[in-house]
Amino acid sequence: MYEEEEQHFFKSVAAGIRDLLITLTVVFLMVTYVAQLTNVSGQSMYPTLNDHDWLVIEKVSMRITPLERFDVVVFPYANNAKVHYIKRIIGLPGETVDIRDGKIYVDGQELQDPFAYEPIYGEDSFTTSFPVTVGEGEYFVMGDNRNNSSDSRYADVGLISRQKIIGKALIRVFPLTHIELIDHS
Repeated sequence: MYEEEEQHFFKSVAAGIRDLLITLTVVFLMVTYVAQLTNVSGQSMYPTLNDHDWLVIEKVSMRITPLERFDVVVFPYANNAKVHYIKRIIGLPGETVDIRDGKIYVDGQELQDPFAYEPIYGEDSFTTSFPVTVGEGEYFVMGDNRNNSSDSRYADVGLISRQKIIGKALIRVFPLTHIELIDHS
């Protein structure tokens, strides 16, 4: 009788360990290849995103379809890979981006940007030389809070390689009160 109870106990423990390993493997695969949760730090994407907002980053669609202008993407900061930046795609591969007189121009045409809420100032402080031509497999990105964003206008961020992009912002989860899809249009 005691032996049967002991065998049952060890079988239960083994099943629990197996279930835990399966769960950890599924979570690892989901976070690596499908989606992950991240926290916004700072105001560079205001008013679209706020400091301390939580986002679901999806990683599947960009493997299937091309990234598009105005997609909100997440990528590691070049000087510290543990820090992730969240920015909006402005310039696509092969395009020429220029910023002058407070406006963004793509291939010589003023960008009709529904996410900019004020003219850009401080052009003399940019460390990227304009106009800039976006290379193949690269993107020019900016924060929605154009005058308070470290982005492709600065050499420490520069153009972002597609391989560096972790995923696209899909859903904003306000601190446990509201869920909202991110506008990419």
